[in-house]
Amino acid sequence: MKIKVKRLSYDKVVNLKKEKPITPKRTSRLFRWLMKLLSAGELKSANFTYSKVGMDQLGKKEPCLYLMNHSSFIDLKIVATILYPRRFNIVMTSDGFVGKRGLMRNLGCIPTNKFVTDTALVRNMYHCLKELKTSVLLYPEASYSFDGTATPLPYGIGKCIKIMNVPVVMIKTEGAFLHDPLYNCLQQRKADVSAKMEYLLSPEKIKEMSVDDINAILQERFTFDNFRYQQEHNIVVDEPFRADGLERVLYKCPHCLAEGQTVGRGISLKCNNCGKSYTLDIHGYLTSDDGDGKFDHIPDWYQWERSCVREEIESGKYKLDIDVDIYVMKGTKAVYDIGSGHLTHDKSGFRLVTDDGKLDYGQPPQLSYSIYADYYWYETGDVICIGNIEYLYYCFPKNVKGVVAKTRLAAEELYKIVK
Repeated sequence: MKIKVKRLSYDKVVNLKKEKPITPKRTSRLFRWLMKLLSAGELKSANFTYSKVGMDQLGKKEPCLYLMNHSSFIDLKIVATILYPRRFNIVMTSDGFVGKRGLMRNLGCIPTNKFVTDTALVRNMYHCLKELKTSVLLYPEASYSFDGTATPLPYGIGKCIKIMNVPVVMIKTEGAFLHDPLYNCLQQRKADVSAKMEYLLSPEKIKEMSVDDINAILQERFTFDNFRYQQEHNIVVDEPFRADGLERVLYKCPHCLAEGQTVGRGISLKCNNCGKSYTLDIHGYLTSDDGDGKFDHIPDWYQWERSCVREEIESGKYKLDIDVDIYVMKGTKAVYDIGSGHLTHDKSGFRLVTDDGKLDYGQPPQLSYSIYADYYWYETGDVICIGNIEYLYYCFPKNVKGVVAKTRLAAEELYKIVK
């Protein structure tokens, strides 16, 4: 799926007329049926099954807040199937509305800028639950998992649940990441997918609990490791492309410590700097080709990279300093290619400057607990996105590899240090 792009100068983007806010609407049964119908093919190929726990506690027409882990593009197809025919609105990234504002609104989507304080989102969710009497689907992680484990949850989710005071239902998938991991260049693999829908919190229980108590429950439920699940359940993923793009996650060699030199291709990950090579076997283990490996588990390698970034930050050595192509989102008619510029990131935060100097944007580390970072964004390229409620700046690194994952890790660690 691609996105509508127009070439426009930054001056002209700034002067674009501001669009009216998008008010969520109640979805029709026809649209809900079409979503389910269009989801059937991929779910059938993934042998999709699901179960329900405690769902008899939820009234037939009672609105609730659905919280779902975010593993791959199949997630929306899952909910379109298991929630049918119930009405629900979906919180989704605002760039999903570009070029298709009317369609997304009719599908019940609620736009939001990821990792940006958005009070309008809370109002829109409340409007859906209390006035439209429809449920709301939220992916609280707000971003796909890079390494198959949970991504950070915002502290504000517990407060949001207290404000809404409606039943909370957890939808947790298994196998969705194995079926279509983000790093693997949109190549689907043969892996069974399942989901469990569980009644988690009643309004009465929510009233009794503190925000910290609610967040603790969610933190526990949003803890998972997809590669460990694969290994423990002896799931075979034997596609010959299963390591394609793995360098997006495992960007740093643990042997020579070079960054941006690893290459995932076929079933292997190799460092072009020192020659060290690993094979990703059919059960999700990494095996060193010479028998002297540092890691056999992808999330362990990724967490080691996080610790390295943390160490760089604390020692004052961390610095992102790259040339980028820049797209800007203002409104939903298109994203605007404004040319090239320079992106830096260090302990003071982000700074993005265009080559002509007309855009000079700074973002402090305490602004958000993470950033919007994506692989092969709308079939365009790997991207680092920063910005605010009015503008989003999509930065595509030039002639450098491995920085997207590292930058997200650094943003998360800097936030922890500052806060």
